[in-house]
Amino acid sequence: GEKNTGMDSTTQKSRIGDGILAFRVVVAMGYFAFTAIQGENGLLKLFQVQDQRDFLEAELSSLKAEREAAANLTKRLSDQYLDLDLLDEQARRVLGMARGDEIIFN
Repeated sequence: GEKNTGMDSTTQKSRIGDGILAFRVVVAMGYFAFTAIQGENGLLKLFQVQDQRDFLEAELSSLKAEREAAANLTKRLSDQYLDLDLLDEQARRVLGMARGDEIIFN
């Protein structure tokens, strides 16, 4: 009589097929996980874009403050509103002149 080894060729092929399918599923999951993290629209790119956005927002805030200060100076030295103290201060700074009773801070 024939000895039964416990596995016939159909069962063995089925297990090999299941193993190949499982391997493909694991590879596909790995690929999608890698793409979700490292890809063009992945998490790392998202964090990089958020950091860049925060930096640019801070820079924008700084530039707005500078612009407001320049607009204020421009208004104070305009023909419609002339701040004589500011004009005197600016002229002294440009010319490097001071009165004898003044203390100059640089």
